[in-house]
Amino acid sequence: MINVTKSYLGNKTKFLGYVDSIYASGWLTNHGPLVTELEERLRDYLGVRNIILTNNGTLALQIAYRALNLSGSAITTPFSFVATTSSLQWEGVRPIFADIDKATWNLDPQQIEARIEADTQAIVATHVFGNACDVETIAQVAQRHRLKVIYDGAHAFSVRYKDQSVFNWGDISTLSFHATKLFHTIEGGAIVTDDDALAERIRLLCNFGIVDTDIIDGIGINAKLNEFAAAMGLCILDDMALILEQREEIASRYEQQLGDHFDLQRQQPYSQRNHSYFPIALTDENQLLQCRAALKNKGINPRRYFYPSLDTLSYVQPQIPQTESRALSRRVLCLPIYPGLPRHVQNTVIETLLSPSSQGSHLATERIWPQVAASLLLEDRLSPPAPAYKRIY
Repeated sequence: MINVTKSYLGNKTKFLGYVDSIYASGWLTNHGPLVTELEERLRDYLGVRNIILTNNGTLALQIAYRALNLSGSAITTPFSFVATTSSLQWEGVRPIFADIDKATWNLDPQQIEARIEADTQAIVATHVFGNACDVETIAQVAQRHRLKVIYDGAHAFSVRYKDQSVFNWGDISTLSFHATKLFHTIEGGAIVTDDDALAERIRLLCNFGIVDTDIIDGIGINAKLNEFAAAMGLCILDDMALILEQREEIASRYEQQLGDHFDLQRQQPYSQRNHSYFPIALTDENQLLQCRAALKNKGINPRRYFYPSLDTLSYVQPQIPQTESRALSRRVLCLPIYPGLPRHVQNTVIETLLSPSSQGSHLATERIWPQVAASLLLEDRLSPPAPAYKRIY
């Protein structure tokens, strides 16, 4: 079965070299040398002031809220992975949903102010599918109402806005380094902030609140990354140029073949994307289910992501329905995109989505379908072979 993503494995020889160094030192966790090296390299690669590694992205969010002493409520997006909402509730912060922008699919800054309540202390926004939020307008809203801003950047590794890391916006940004992400440490995450004092508080929170062997300064938790995870991250960081290049090639081909037939996410102006996902929006849920079934019949497993809209969750306090998010969540399907995705598999995805049997009477017709197939065949004949998936064993 072909899935939406496939975990990238770094150079095995290099990884085993790091494993040998771990065995030689006997240092398995607790701020080891590989974790320190990875933090330093990520700080330089991303262009951020402080980055603290964690053992997953959800804990990164929870620690971010703790570090900022959040309580009361926070304005957040209903169109995100469930952890964005559940982490708030886990920390005793009530999520208040504001709707999304119809084009970018990110939290709509114009919807935020109407949802602010007396106890609202923060805005929690997601860079959805690696598409940068309208960070400048959100900053203006936050400044007017004296709110903290936390960005869930789980999909946004290497994304830039106006020639700097998108993680340089807001009080805190969090990252996920789960194995499904384009950069990963098998399991892991990180917290980014440009506030040095806040960074020190975050480090304490990640290590039980321990300052020194004899000093404990407040409540903390164990959110430390281990050395084996850091080793994988170091290997993958070396391959980031290749990973991003191949993702861009696959995304460009999808855009060329599907862009005139489906709604695609509009990129935030002045931003650079990482193609962490390739989502399309179908006409309605019926067409989505039809296309998904057709792809699964051919051994391809697309993903309804994000679904359902988080404002519909049973454990969330009932609120005003967020109509844009609810409608989009019923239409969005993410397609396979990862380094090494075979060209013939991508052809099958495109052909299936544009075939009359998938489209019904809507976008494709019996006249268009032969042209689509012929175009893909001609492209394969004229195009040079796609770069090989470089994995060394």
